[in-house]
Amino acid sequence: MVLLRRLLGDVLRRHRVRQSRTLRDVSSAAGVSLGYLSEVERGRKEASSELLAAICGALDVTLSEVLREVSDDLAREERRVRLAPVGFAAAAASRMPMPVRPVTVRPVAGIPPHHPARPTVPVAALQTPAPVGAVVAA
Repeated sequence: MVLLRRLLGDVLRRHRVRQSRTLRDVSSAAGVSLGYLSEVERGRKEASSELLAAICGALDVTLSEVLREVSDDLAREERRVRLAPVGFAAAAASRMPMPVRPVTVRPVAGIPPHHPARPTVPVAALQTPAPVGAVVAA
């Protein structure tokens, strides 16, 4: 799940860092405590509209520009999540590999055991009769 406060904090931090400014400098210019500004940048606190306007003013950036960047980041994040292969999002989140179901095979009669040309057919193919006239690929 994407948190808007985290994306907003990322955008504010990017602007501050691009300007080579410290948290202390921006917090004093915005009239906000250094600790609170730090919490906002890390996405731990929700910024009120008044606080956000003060921070944007201190960074000399418009609120609409910041919100546009947040919107672009959000759209990018949603696309990334939407394009993840089905079934892989949960595995990626838990960092655990997806379980693989083993396939049992049985040798085909007529060729000696351990012969390199001896084909094997999955058991499911041997147990499910094919319709008359159907071509079965092994």
